[in-house]
Amino acid sequence: MPKPNPRVGEVWLVDGGYVAKTRPCVIITGRPSEKDLDVFTVVFHTTKLRGNRWQLTIPKPFLSDGAFDVQEVFTTSPWRLERKLGELTSTEFRALLDRLAERFGI
Repeated sequence: MPKPNPRVGEVWLVDGGYVAKTRPCVIITGRPSEKDLDVFTVVFHTTKLRGNRWQLTIPKPFLSDGAFDVQEVFTTSPWRLERKLGELTSTEFRALLDRLAERFGI
């Protein structure tokens, strides 16, 4: 099986390591260089809506009703990326990054 080659803003099904649970995630970091660790940072999509400011709803036909939760940031090996589901538009991805910046206070 070839190693996945995800791009920033794409949504992938990711094995988060939670008792055989896979969830959609958006890729928020680019391909690492040869000197970097071979990892990607992602934000999980959840169907458990809490109505808080850290959940960003971005309706997509390839996602169940839910939201990206910027409290659930995860760094993972590319081998845990199972398959690409789709991608966010540049406007949607910018909104996600803005919410992450707010969350991290940057």
